[in-house]
Amino acid sequence: MFKQCLCLWFLLLTAAGAIAQDSLAQSKDTIKHLQPVIIRAYLSDQPLINLPASVSAIGRAQLNLQPDNSFVSALNSVPGVRAEERSPGSYRLSVRGSLLRSPFGIRDVKIYYDEIPLTDAGGNSYLNAVDINGINHIEILKGPDGSLFGANSGGVVLLSPVSWKSDSSFVSLGLNGGSYGLIHQNANIQQKTGNSLLNLSQGYETYHGYRQNSDMRRQFVQAADQWNYNGKDLLRVLGFYSDLHYETPGGLTLAQYQTMPQSARLPTKVVPGAIQQKIGIGTKMLLGGMVNELHINERLRNVLSVFGAYVDFSNPFITNYEQRYEGTYGLRTYFELNSGKHTDYGWKINLGLEWQQTNSDINNYGNRAGVRDTAQTLDKIHTNQHFFFARYVFDLYNRWHAEGALSLNFYNYRFRNMYPNAEAGFTSRDFRAQLMPRIALSYDVTDNFIWRASVSRGYSTPTTAEIRPTDNIINTNLQAENGWNYETGFRLRNIDQTMFLDASVFYYVLHNAILIHINPDETETYLNSGGTRQPGFELYFSDWLIRPRNTGFITGLQFNESVTFNKFTFSGNNDGKQLTGVPGQVFITSVQLKLPAQLYVYAEHNYTARIPLTDANTVFADHYNLVQAKAGWQFKSNKKNKLEIYAGVGNLLNEKYSLGNDLNAVGSRYYNPAPLRNYYIGFSAGFK
Repeated sequence: MFKQCLCLWFLLLTAAGAIAQDSLAQSKDTIKHLQPVIIRAYLSDQPLINLPASVSAIGRAQLNLQPDNSFVSALNSVPGVRAEERSPGSYRLSVRGSLLRSPFGIRDVKIYYDEIPLTDAGGNSYLNAVDINGINHIEILKGPDGSLFGANSGGVVLLSPVSWKSDSSFVSLGLNGGSYGLIHQNANIQQKTGNSLLNLSQGYETYHGYRQNSDMRRQFVQAADQWNYNGKDLLRVLGFYSDLHYETPGGLTLAQYQTMPQSARLPTKVVPGAIQQKIGIGTKMLLGGMVNELHINERLRNVLSVFGAYVDFSNPFITNYEQRYEGTYGLRTYFELNSGKHTDYGWKINLGLEWQQTNSDINNYGNRAGVRDTAQTLDKIHTNQHFFFARYVFDLYNRWHAEGALSLNFYNYRFRNMYPNAEAGFTSRDFRAQLMPRIALSYDVTDNFIWRASVSRGYSTPTTAEIRPTDNIINTNLQAENGWNYETGFRLRNIDQTMFLDASVFYYVLHNAILIHINPDETETYLNSGGTRQPGFELYFSDWLIRPRNTGFITGLQFNESVTFNKFTFSGNNDGKQLTGVPGQVFITSVQLKLPAQLYVYAEHNYTARIPLTDANTVFADHYNLVQAKAGWQFKSNKKNKLEIYAGVGNLLNEKYSLGNDLNAVGSRYYNPAPLRNYYIGFSAGFK
């Protein structure tokens, strides 16, 4: 299958290249030159081409090509990233293998919402609370990058809700629906008045799902306001409220997966099933904050953000009913001093800190058919994480770009059992302060060919969900994992920036890996067990084979390829075995075709290799091929109003696969079947 796919892609590329050669003979006046990709991940705007780091960006145009019922398809287009959705609304996110710690939710990946951490002090990230239409731009930093963003060994995801440089006022509306009861509606209003930019967005989504007991519903409201109060000085106030509820059908055995894939987890003689226990997740989340950017003079500026969040979480499960109340507050600030304007060199220095406190009430009760019953265990956990960071960047002759960064990280938690032991006071667990350095270098071999290399340390403390797992026992022996990542790569583009190639190889050695252990009663506990060896290769290629233009039968043809190769294995326990939940190869190929009258067609193929489902590699999920396609028509009038009508199909080949397996599952219930062939249709309208 590998050879067949590669041959097909090569033939397509060759044929399209021949068409492209013909197109170059036409008048250059009709060709639209593209703008360079700008990244803000490292505290200020920089061209992606020069960054000495593995960074990927997903813009609004790319998001519009993907199905908008979840983040999964868009995130999976990035090499090294694996997003899963076991049932509608149930996200897991892995960057370079970090899924190992995430049987549920997102861990070991730091996520920011503008300048505000979406990840709380306890390490949990509620990405599923966010409606994808509330996000304008996504940046993904792959590999450990704790020098600016604190303890993590997986990576960093930056979500930008609004294009702050926009200078227009508009109203937009969107609605789509599809198979399995999908309905997704969104609205957005932006008002530019003088020095103020106000953006309000709203989204509602409901989806019955492919399987029994998989209904999902989310209501989302977001507000963001930016005020330019003095020259370049800015104040932003932003936040969102999300009310999400989704049912969880539970895992199936291989026999059940093959014969009754739409079934929820079935009852046994001693344990009720998913439908009987009405298992599901409810998450109400309010997050908000203020971000102030102050330019003290031409060379010195300060960014300060203060923020807070509250989460009301409930989870009726097979064995119990969990209720969590989590409050988070904190601040992040940094100064930036630059060298001023010089012809041959330039430098920047950043100094800053981030501080977070999360106070959690985590309570477990009996589950009586979805109704909270008598108390089992009631705990309070207060988690604090803070770090200081410094960064020095030096550019020489616009060719050499060097960076040295360092953070000093602190982490502690205090816990107290309220029932059944009713402890008199809190017990503290402090982790030793840790340094996380990063050294990186890039060199412009030519203006369009840039080589880079970096060395960085990863350090990731256990999350609240790992310290206090579903066995309801506080695990004070759990240690943080740590390791070193070594990486090199290059970026290549053509003169008009319509072609872009980004390739990297890396080797990450992780110690004290945190692994999940499933108890016979299906509760979880976590252990430090050996480590991992993670060599990998990632490549992203994009080329407008026919450059965007205003004439001709084909007005644009873009080819994209995303390749992930890795050989992630355990060291110590299960030495040499493939890392659980991580496919060895992933190929994502897409083609975007633009036609006259603003018609377009988009198609994407995803090949994912087989996936180990147990640490001992005794069971694997089969490889799969997913094909999705979308076609649409965009109409614009007076350069102000636009209307788009589109339709799409997912899983065109009707592939049978599991998007989100339960790893090391008790009773061999590994599989969460994904939808078969499905369809959607919708429209969006915008008015300026």
